Amino acid sequence: MKHGLIFIVLLTLLLSACRTSPGESTVPIGDRKIQVVTTTGMIADIVKNVGGDRVSVEALMGPGVDPHLYKASEGDVIRLQEADIVFYNGLHLEAQMGKVLERLDEFGKETVAVTDKIDRSLLESPPAFAGNYDPHVWFDVTMWMKAAEQVKESLIAMDPAHTSEYEANADAYLKELEELNQYILDQASTIPDEQRVLITAHDAFNYFGRAYGFDVRGLQGISTESQAGTADVQQLAAFIAEKKIPAIFVESSVPRRNVEAVQAAVRAKGYEVEIGGSLYSDAMGTAGTPDGTYIGMVRHNIDTIVKALSGD
Repeated sequence: MKHGLIFIVLLTLLLSACRTSPGESTVPIGDRKIQVVTTTGMIADIVKNVGGDRVSVEALMGPGVDPHLYKASEGDVIRLQEADIVFYNGLHLEAQMGKVLERLDEFGKETVAVTDKIDRSLLESPPAFAGNYDPHVWFDVTMWMKAAEQVKESLIAMDPAHTSEYEANADAYLKELEELNQYILDQASTIPDEQRVLITAHDAFNYFGRAYGFDVRGLQGISTESQAGTADVQQLAAFIAEKKIPAIFVESSVPRRNVEAVQAAVRAKGYEVEIGGSLYSDAMGTAGTPDGTYIGMVRHNIDTIVKALSGD
């Protein structure tokens, strides 16, 4: 609570101050790069692809960072204050940053939730998530395409002189996403229906399961703020042993020990389940690697899942 109060005070003071220092901020948007700050790496990747050479992008949350638990640092105040526009996921993903994003909006800072274009009838609202929507929409590639369209429209609104560039970049990226969606469908089809059971550390893959035909079970709830108890572990272990699930998965942004506890509980029931690998859930891989892009991250996930569940 003390950290949050200090941060809000700092943010208020900075946003209340006028920008008096000379430099790039005094140059019209059309004559310079747009300074963009995003919350997650997945959103930053959209902005880089759609904005191209017209944008300079910085993500607050790097590889392995859990957005459910992320608390903005005092250093983030400067980044947010200097940005021309801030893109975030919304749908309560950045739970600890809610007040910060609200305050930015109150002071006239351009903030955009990339999920705003997604039809709410397509979203799920699990009872355990306190009336909020499941925010992990990037695991249904067709829904994440809507996020790319939102970024395109926001950049055009801010920089209409370069509309054709944003439209061309977006069209090219959306084509890549269409190919990615088909790749996942093709890979998933290689696993028999009864073997398509995906068990992970938390419920990040529900949209993935719905879109690509997997029965998805998570140890923790939609948000990693929720804690799994002994009963949750035992219940999941019983399911795995009964169905003889060949593999379960850890996540790059969630402690491995949670899934290892399930593995141990399954072993105690007389069945051995393998840890089939690590999946990217709420954060991408290291920048500069294939997994450090949204497309690479998703391809890594489906390849890892197919290999483990098919017994290869």
